[in-house]
Amino acid sequence: MTKKIMVQGTGSGVGKSVIVAALCRIFTQDGYKVAPFKSQNMALNSYVTKDGLEIGRAQAFQAFAARKEPTVEMNPILLKPTSDTGAQVIVRGKPIGNMTAKEYHEYKPTALNLIKDCFEKLERENDIVVIEGAGSPAEVNLRENDIVNMCIAKLLNAPVLLLGDIDKGGVFAWIVGTLELLEVEEKALVKGILINKFRGDLDILTPGLEFLERRVGKPVLGVIPYFQDIKVQEEDSLSVEKGKIRTAGKVEENEITIEVVYLPHISNFTDLDVLEAENDVSMRYVGKGEKIGEPDVIIIPGSKNTIGDLSYLKEKGYALDIVEKVRSGKCVVFGICGGYQMLCNSLIDPEGVESKLREIEGLDLLPATTIFESHAQKMTNQVRAIADLEFYKGEIAGYEIHMGRTYFSNGVTKNAFTIFERSGEKVPDDEGGAVSSDGNVIGTYIHGIFDNDGFRHAFLNHVRRKKGLPLLSADENKSECNGIDWDTEYNKLADLVRSNIDMSKVYGIINEKAKLDEHV
Repeated sequence: MTKKIMVQGTGSGVGKSVIVAALCRIFTQDGYKVAPFKSQNMALNSYVTKDGLEIGRAQAFQAFAARKEPTVEMNPILLKPTSDTGAQVIVRGKPIGNMTAKEYHEYKPTALNLIKDCFEKLERENDIVVIEGAGSPAEVNLRENDIVNMCIAKLLNAPVLLLGDIDKGGVFAWIVGTLELLEVEEKALVKGILINKFRGDLDILTPGLEFLERRVGKPVLGVIPYFQDIKVQEEDSLSVEKGKIRTAGKVEENEITIEVVYLPHISNFTDLDVLEAENDVSMRYVGKGEKIGEPDVIIIPGSKNTIGDLSYLKEKGYALDIVEKVRSGKCVVFGICGGYQMLCNSLIDPEGVESKLREIEGLDLLPATTIFESHAQKMTNQVRAIADLEFYKGEIAGYEIHMGRTYFSNGVTKNAFTIFERSGEKVPDDEGGAVSSDGNVIGTYIHGIFDNDGFRHAFLNHVRRKKGLPLLSADENKSECNGIDWDTEYNKLADLVRSNIDMSKVYGIINEKAKLDEHV
């Protein structure tokens, strides 16, 4: 009988995804075959599996923590918001269309069967499945159509750990209030409490924990400290907005400065984690109302609403500022996916695939047109490509997730990234990006491009050269930063969580539930 445990939270952003990843690594270290599962995820950070299917980035992060290749069964439904009231709905890794909130609520009953099918496949292949909830299970207005919190716990007969974030303040009220709003059957599924992001003296917190246990009749299984020295991939843009948008600080003389334009519908910002980890790079996100400084590099990241976000850049004056800086030769502009499309002369959406606006002028930094066509399949592939740039010529790997095709005038621009393999199959050479004649504007559809150590080091040396800084050799670059060793980060996360929660009680909860299931 496969064992299972579910982590639900008192609200969004309390750390569910990270704790699930930690448990996945802990159980894996203890010799179990483990898989993560989240029935429905709403996020603009996504990942493409080896077979070309799209899932939430958090579930891929958790899968790697479990030393597993991510599969679509780990996240059967992914919602990618396109506006405040609508989202692209991705089922089993493929988009089925855009829906309003009301339309999606009507679709939810249909989704339950496929959710159960996906979970049962994971059950057959693993010893333990670690399930993640979403937001809060106490949203009474959503209970009737819930397919991610207590509905799933009941459907799968999974014991629940309730996680609260003490750093936000009011954690005792959040936990008590959440449990009070649950139905009797739902409350019975909650087997323990976890407190996350604690800073301070545990002895001072202990009386509060004792009160909480008496008040709710549930054991507190652990208090996980707040940490900043462990790398984790954030699930959604809210985390980036709160943690990374900051005003420009003092920059060291020998540092490369990178500024990332924070788009309203920013997606796949994990593309930039490895740049931020470089020792001689100062990187910041430029938030609404902030000014772009005098950076060496401006990055326009991915977007789930490219035309809408381009309109934002124009309305707020960022578009003009970017164009002036790059044309003056003061910096390099690098566009990824939606950011790449914004670099074109124009963007055309004749059937309203992405926007109500049918056409918009781009930044006019690359001589091309991007067209969004309803009949064109969304490109979701892991890819291999050849980069042909002045500063780097060689193979790179990454993934593409985009609607729209970009068409260049013959002979006008250089095909800087040629894709030759998609989802493990050789394909005729296909354009995956371009560079301007002066080399100051670079665009690509390839997410994860900076995770390629050789490319990243060459790009940073290219910027150093333009800035007049000494170049670093390959060996020196490696000593500075050879990417992020994610396996080490997973182990650090597991060690922290294991040492601050009672794993014997967690195993007791899992095993007790499994025994009960055997007798049902």
